[in-house]
Amino acid sequence: MLGAPDAEERAMTDAAVEVLSEPPGLRWSAATAAFQVEGARDEDGRGRSIWDDFVDTPGLVRDGSAAEPGPDSYHRSTADIALLQRLGVDRYRFSISWVRVQPDGRGAANQAGLAYYDRLVDGLLEAGVVPFPTLYHWDLPVTLEADGGWLVRETAERFAEYTEIIASRLGDRVRNWYTINEPVSTALQGYAVGELAPGRQLLFDSLPTVHHQLLAHGRAVAVLREQGAESIGIANNHTWVTPASDSDADHRAAHLYDLIHNRLFAEPVLTGAYPDLAPLGVELPVQDGDLEVIGAASDFYGVNFYNPTTIAAAPEGVPVPFVQVPTPDVEHTGFGEMWAIQPSALTAFLLDAKERYGDRLPPIIIGENGASFPEPDQVTAPIDDQQRIAYLAGHINAVSDAVSRGVRVDEYTVWSLLDNFEWADGFTQRFGLVHVDQESSVRTPKASFEWYRALIAKGRS
Repeated sequence: MLGAPDAEERAMTDAAVEVLSEPPGLRWSAATAAFQVEGARDEDGRGRSIWDDFVDTPGLVRDGSAAEPGPDSYHRSTADIALLQRLGVDRYRFSISWVRVQPDGRGAANQAGLAYYDRLVDGLLEAGVVPFPTLYHWDLPVTLEADGGWLVRETAERFAEYTEIIASRLGDRVRNWYTINEPVSTALQGYAVGELAPGRQLLFDSLPTVHHQLLAHGRAVAVLREQGAESIGIANNHTWVTPASDSDADHRAAHLYDLIHNRLFAEPVLTGAYPDLAPLGVELPVQDGDLEVIGAASDFYGVNFYNPTTIAAAPEGVPVPFVQVPTPDVEHTGFGEMWAIQPSALTAFLLDAKERYGDRLPPIIIGENGASFPEPDQVTAPIDDQQRIAYLAGHINAVSDAVSRGVRVDEYTVWSLLDNFEWADGFTQRFGLVHVDQESSVRTPKASFEWYRALIAKGRS
């Protein structure tokens, strides 16, 4: 919203900030992703990704936008680095575009693409910000998708080769890496129900993509280790799942949803074994040695967390055994009633992970946390986004609560530094600490930017 909040909203925000408790020694970060901020889709030898196909298909993106120009970070990375330096973050989580570096997903590197990431990394280091790249944030080359994409094992092998290109070029300066971002989103939204690229609707037949993405993670870990990386982990999207009622049917449905959204992605990485998938009637294409590769020790475990999920048993005729329903008695973000605001759910998830995985759980990094709220496309002054401040304060408090109860969390990352292209929702959702006019690419820091800056500075004083 533009302008000051009403008195009740301001009082709620002030209360949230007053009780803010910062875990000692917590690192601070902000994040973006290549396709969402870079623009320059047809420049300097960049190839074509599944998201290029998705946005160019009429009717798939809510507002018909195609990520251009958007923040235009390919040409404006200097401005982004200046914002990060002003913000005072310890690290910047950005992603590397596979198709900008290796246009066809095979073969030689595109030197112009590598040069862009050289400049970005060097600029960050000169500004005193640690670069923390993600190797894969959903931009699979269309050439690999045409050969089966994440449904086939070969894609994991191609990903290892791509990782070798990146690590050989940047590994002398970059020591900290995320491998793959939110494989659950690719598997379930991209291949199962078609809400995201590549837009396939395979339901449970999509689940081989889980194994191949996790195998790609493991292959990348091995490559990065050989290049001397100091800190490597995956970023999984997680949610706290509760049944809609006390009925046995809703409890069973919630258990199955937790299995497929959370445990299916966490347990192979943390324990070297998949959970029992018999209730889903699924068998994954695991070969000898795969689980040892996937379960190789990570230096951290990335948790992307936005909202809790309430699950009910599916009504007759629905082809899956569960449905999501609104979480009762809570506010929600601008993404709608399914995106409930409940910071205590993050505490609950972190405590459950510690109890479930024990010594097998490495230090946690909150790899993404943030909220979208309705805001104007153009502004003439900073947006007073008190709802976002309250959301962030509540979730940082939730992290602090978990830390005080024995969970090790080393880093907190706001999604996002900039308003960006929000995938199938186009430019209709704004998560940024910085407002971006998506036509002119002009950046205007919001009140939340100054709040986060002050929070970071306070922790260092």
